[in-house]
Amino acid sequence: MRKYQNTSDKLIPIVFLLTILILWEAAVNLGAVERYILPSPTDIITALIANGSDLMMHTGTTFFEGMTGLLVAVCLSLIMAIVMDLFPVVKKAIYPVLVMSQTVPIIVIAPLLAMWFGFGIAPKIFVVVLVCFFPITVSLIEGLQSVDGELINLVRSMGAKKRQIFTKIKFPSALPYFFSGLKIAATYSIMGAVIGEWLGGKAGLGVYMLRARHAFALDLVFASILVIVVLSIGLFYGIAGIQRVMMPWEKLKEEEE
Repeated sequence: MRKYQNTSDKLIPIVFLLTILILWEAAVNLGAVERYILPSPTDIITALIANGSDLMMHTGTTFFEGMTGLLVAVCLSLIMAIVMDLFPVVKKAIYPVLVMSQTVPIIVIAPLLAMWFGFGIAPKIFVVVLVCFFPITVSLIEGLQSVDGELINLVRSMGAKKRQIFTKIKFPSALPYFFSGLKIAATYSIMGAVIGEWLGGKAGLGVYMLRARHAFALDLVFASILVIVVLSIGLFYGIAGIQRVMMPWEKLKEEEE
């Protein structure tokens, strides 16, 4: 029964998406929507195939920027979350600043980064770090501080040191929170790279989209969006795969249920 339910849960979004695509294709082909306003799915796929080599080159640049920024954000988030967990006064001082930083639109900060760091790859990576740092840090610190206090007192009474408590109890317990934030950040990473590329650059999907828009080639714009969506989904499920490897006990829980 459970297996049937899982299959049904997977089929529902697929059927829904196919229905939207069929209605979209029909609306364009029947003239309800003009192609220069909204190209059909087949137009987008055709443009994607015809311009595959160019899109591949620009995709490589965006992917590199996104992954580099994401890795930097993960490293900074780990350090920041651990420091805030060890020193509550640091959390009290920094946490409100982290929250306030998310109230400033990234599209406002990005031009300043271009002015300070030029139009090379550095400002793009910086934008990715900015959009990815917050969800990872907040998720991890919440996970570290959600560990049962009685469990910590128990292992401390058995002679466990702070390092052992962290490595054996707190960090493993915080992994679900960490990966939740990481999956969100992974989808943001590509978006952040594209936003950075909009403000200036020589390559990347953001640059390619701007060129296609200026040429009124909406099919190429939508093809670029499709590549961005595929990249983001791929990163999301890639992180989910890493989570299953690093947290095998979660799979055992699901099988028991």
